[in-house]
Amino acid sequence: MNQFQLTRLKVLGFKSIQETEIEFGMLNVLIGSNGSGKTNLISLFSLLQAMIEGRLQSYVAKKGGPDTFLHWGRKRTEALSAAFYFGNNGYGFSLEATADNRLMIGDEIFYWTKSDECSIGCGNMESVWREGTHTGIDRYVKPILEKQKWRVYHFHDTSDTALVKQIHGINDNIELATDARNLAAFLYRLQKTEEKSYYRIVSVVQMAAPYFDDFILRENPLNPKSIDLEWRAKGSDLPFMASQLSDGTLRFICLAVLLLQPTYLQPETILIDEPELGLHPYAIQLLASLIKKASRKKQIIVSTQSVELLNEFRADDIIVVEHKDATSTFRRLNSEALSFWIAEDYTLGDLWKRNIFGGRP
Repeated sequence: MNQFQLTRLKVLGFKSIQETEIEFGMLNVLIGSNGSGKTNLISLFSLLQAMIEGRLQSYVAKKGGPDTFLHWGRKRTEALSAAFYFGNNGYGFSLEATADNRLMIGDEIFYWTKSDECSIGCGNMESVWREGTHTGIDRYVKPILEKQKWRVYHFHDTSDTALVKQIHGINDNIELATDARNLAAFLYRLQKTEEKSYYRIVSVVQMAAPYFDDFILRENPLNPKSIDLEWRAKGSDLPFMASQLSDGTLRFICLAVLLLQPTYLQPETILIDEPELGLHPYAIQLLASLIKKASRKKQIIVSTQSVELLNEFRADDIIVVEHKDATSTFRRLNSEALSFWIAEDYTLGDLWKRNIFGGRP
């Protein structure tokens, strides 16, 4: 792992999480039942990104106000806090509800050598991390916050009005959007500047959808500087639109682009919420291979309820999420503890369904 990737997380009073501490590796697969807290943990990174970008108040307002974030609301929990550690260094904050229905930053902290800390400021409505501590720790922590982009990718919306199916600017191609709304423009960039990555994506999509031949990436003739997602089938020159792809195929294309784009275009930590939605079991196997390959260089945090996807990983990659006594708990599996079952040819999916290690309703 490098200095920009998350190694440890401490959370207090956030949504369904009363208190937890989690160790992270390069590959982290969250499993659990509906309502266990997987998505709540993933959403913490969206809150972090809002803090870093200086839009905490707009983010809180759009999500429903302070009670949406505080564990069982402000009557039960007065403040939430989170500390993100990257090896020896880290960044943390606490947030408190105000009388005018906002979240105020109670404290904002830089950490170093795992135990020492220095406050950046308190009582602010937006983050002041860019001001730093005016100490030597700034040169270690500030680059992490500058480089990391905590984006939660979810490609669930494949309806007729989904943005991934709509025309968009051909220059909207700096990075893949979290909902892939700029998929065609981003593929166009890869086709022109990163041919090796582009054709690797095409090849993998063909494995999941054998009828698929290639994308047709061009300016919209009726709307210059804009582009639609078009494609052609094998044995045909007729262009098809994104709306003529199955939901599962379109989602798989988005995932393949996310995981197979050049590493310099990917964030240091890739967060994906339930990527298996609508995928055929074979496509899930392909997806698992892409996740494992990407995790060699980039940190992956993914939540899932798929037995098929779980079967493709090692026990040490799995974090079991459960909701007990009105709080979410997080526990990483241990391969040695499950060695007897694995030796008997049980898969992790078998053990999950049998409730051997929890994570079930």
